Parts: sequence; C-alpha cells; structure tokens
Amino acid sequence: MDEKEKMYKEKIRQHVNLVLEDGMIPEFGKHKKGKVRDIHFTGDTIGSPIVMVASDRVSAFDRVLPRCIPFKGEILNLFSDWAFRNTEDIVPNALMESPDPNIVVQKRLKNIGFECVVRGFVWGSLANDYEKGERNICGISFPDNLKRYQKFPEPIFTPTTKEDIGHDENISFNEMTEALGKELSDKVQKLSIDLYRRGMKLALAKGLVFIDTKYEFGLDEKGDIYLMDEANTPDSSRYCTVEEYKKFEQITEEMSKGQYRDVTELLLKKPELKIEELSKQFLRDILLASGYDNDKPVIDFTDDQVIETSWIYISLYERLTGETFIFPKDCIEPKVRLSGNLITSGIGKGCCAIIMAGSGSDAPHLKKIKDALDRYSIPSVVRICSAHKQPTECKKLIEYYNSSVEPILIIAVAGGTDALSGIASFHSTNPVVSCPPDRDEYESCISNPPGSSNALILRPDNVARFTAQYFSFINKDMIKVLEKTKYSKIGSLTEADEKAQSRKLF
Repeated sequence: MDEKEKMYKEKIRQHVNLVLEDGMIPEFGKHKKGKVRDIHFTGDTIGSPIVMVASDRVSAFDRVLPRCIPFKGEILNLFSDWAFRNTEDIVPNALMESPDPNIVVQKRLKNIGFECVVRGFVWGSLANDYEKGERNICGISFPDNLKRYQKFPEPIFTPTTKEDIGHDENISFNEMTEALGKELSDKVQKLSIDLYRRGMKLALAKGLVFIDTKYEFGLDEKGDIYLMDEANTPDSSRYCTVEEYKKFEQITEEMSKGQYRDVTELLLKKPELKIEELSKQFLRDILLASGYDNDKPVIDFTDDQVIETSWIYISLYERLTGETFIFPKDCIEPKVRLSGNLITSGIGKGCCAIIMAGSGSDAPHLKKIKDALDRYSIPSVVRICSAHKQPTECKKLIEYYNSSVEPILIIAVAGGTDALSGIASFHSTNPVVSCPPDRDEYESCISNPPGSSNALILRPDNVARFTAQYFSFINKDMIKVLEKTKYSKIGSLTEADEKAQSRKLF
C-alpha cells in the first residue's frame, strides 16, 4: 500500500458511517426508489426536471446490501458528468444541473424501455451462459472456441428488458426492433456501440480496459434521442487494468493444454489467474466466498471491506478521468449538507410539511391548512390514511417519511376518536402536530397513551406559522416571512389604534 492509498483510506475511515442511506425528498412530489438512486418527478410533461439522488447504497445480485459505501453516490455522479462531457459530440444527454454532490437534475424524457448493453469481451453473465453450453444469446450465435475474458473482434450489442423489480431479461435485437421499430432500434444500437468505443479509447489512454457497459436512452418531445440516467460508472460498467488483462495470455496457454473444461474450472485450480475488476465485483466476490444464497440473509461487511470498496471507486475515478477527488473538510452528516444545498441552489426549500388525514371528507380543512402553508412558501404533501381502517398502511407511511433527506413536520388531521395523531407520533422520528377539523373535538388528541408525543394546534393559520417557525432553523427565508406577517399584524393594530384615537373607529 503506497502513501496515497494509505492517506485516502484513512480519510474514508473517518467518514465510514457518514453515508447517505436514503435520498427521498418529499417536497419534489412523485418518488421512485431504485436500488441505488431515488428519483423524483417534479412534473408529468416531457422536459420537466427530474431530481435524482445517488445514495451510498450498493447492490449485488439484485439485492441492496446492508452497508453503504462512503462517497459512492458522489463518485457515480462524477463519473457520469465526466462521461457526458466526453460524449456530447456523439449524443446529447439529459443533464441539467448538479446542486449537490449526490444530486443531479435531468430533464424528463420518454424512456425507450430497454437497457442497452454493449460487450467487448466474453465476461459476466454472458460468460456464465456460454460456459453452460448456450451458444445463442440475445439472438446472437456464438462459435464453440471462445473463452471467458476473450476479446470480441467487434463490440456486440445485447439489449435487455428494463425491470423495476427483479432481474432484467436478455432479449434479441429483433425483439427490440419489434417494440421500437427498425429506425429507432438501429439508431440506439449504433449510439450504444459508438459510446462504448469512445469509452474504450478514453480508458486505454489511462491504462485501463473498458470491458462492458450499459446505457439508457430517452426521447424528447420532438422524438430526438438523449443519453440519460448514468454513463460509464463502476455500477453500470466493468473495468480492469491493462496489466491485469495480460493474465489472459496465461489463461490461453493453460487452456491449450486441454486439462480444463472451461476457464472457470481453471480458476478453481489456479485462482491467481482470475482477472480482478475495478468495480463492485469486489463485494460480489466476498458474498460468493461466504456461500451466498438468494434464500439466506446477506452477510454484513466489515469496515475494512467497506473502505476497500470506496477506495476502488475513488481510485478508478481519479485514474480514468485525471481528476482529483476532493474529500470534505468536515465530517458533516450528508443529509444536512444536502438540505442546505437544495436551499442555496434555489431548486428546493429543504423542508416539507406532510398533511396526513384520516378521511377524504376532511378536504375543506385540508385546503385551509395547505393554503396557510402556501402563504409561508412551505412545500406540503397531502396523504389520506385511516389509522382505524388501515393501521398497517398508516405505520408504513410514517416509516416511509422517516427516511426523508430533508426535515419534515407531520400535521395530523382526524376527527372524532383521533388515533392518527397517536400512531403517527409514536412511529415518527419527526414532530407531529394535531389540527383536527372540528375545534370542539380535540379531547382524544391530547389524551394519547405514553409514547405518543403529538402537539395540538386548532387553527390552520397557527399550525402554518408553527411549521414556519420549526423550519426556520434550516431555511432562513422562513424568518423573513415570519417577520413580515408579524409586522403586518402589528401594522393593522397600529392603524386601528390611530382610528380609535381620532374617533374614526366606529
């Protein structure tokens, strides 16, 4: 271990638990949680901004692993930014801005619905299938003389379905053509291979081999193609060093002796010939060595294993791009930094009020609360869930908002026997304020059992002011609004007093 690696690993160790586990930001509305990214759709129209938060979660074998990797989300965004800048002459991309190291804003596109995989080598799942005897993969017929790790004469295009849940399925180019049409499919195939070739050229210049990758494309309102999501990251691609790939010469020599059925059998006898990737394969190998099984819980990783993975991501980024990764000067909780950057950039308020109601019949009262919050420029979301009729769903909803990146406050609206306030305040890590629709029915709001900690405010305008006061610690604009409303009230009293003194009040 050289001095640089030692220094970097020590810095990573200082941040080993300062990771972004979740990236849900309620104020941006519709939210979709992926294995690594949290995606927020701010509008339904093509071209509207999509706020994408790259968390520090890591997945393997289609499962999210129990430990997060420090700086992983930031590194993924840096990789994509670098790749986007180096391929704009091939295809435009969806990137709009990046207000925080873990956030990118991309414009909404119509996703073509397929993962566009390009392979330069017999590697990964394709190598596994080939060694099992399969010779027709993704509609491509392969000869009988290929070996794991072997370079193809030309890059091949092997598309897959894009599944929200579970594993993407291999399809043929013809099947993709049936869904998209020949013109679009041909364009997507050519763009994917051109992007891969550019990635390989850039990697070789840095002593790296770009093994394989996948891309996602979308269409704008004119039908023009854009590269979207991510590009050339260690999560979507495989790399190894040129030096490491030289092991293939030894593998070829060993296989020529005819002693081994395939390269996998060779590696069981001579594991030192395994070509080590610069990717999250490091974690996959740990899992496999532990006897990984889909039906068993995933093992927890040690700090050293987490640090090693973070180092792989950071060192690969620096080597490939020539850029230096800037470690944060302070050990700041990522959520705090992220909320602050949302405010500084102007794309968000860094806070949100969640108005939870037990019934849709309370809509008039909900509107009064939402209108009052709007006067303070406080983002809000309305959710309907009955604590009596949907206790399990109610608990899940509260726990969902517990994962919010930004501070939230829950305003519970329920009439009669108010179970909502009690359940919400018991399960929530955020404060809960009851604001019942009937001011005369609030007894149950203040008689919850031990462990329920809700407050009570009867007037919608007062609960909005309280919310502004709570959020003012993170968003200083709230203070300005509070001061403005305060002096407005004082001004009206002063005016009334002047009228009274001049006998013009009556």
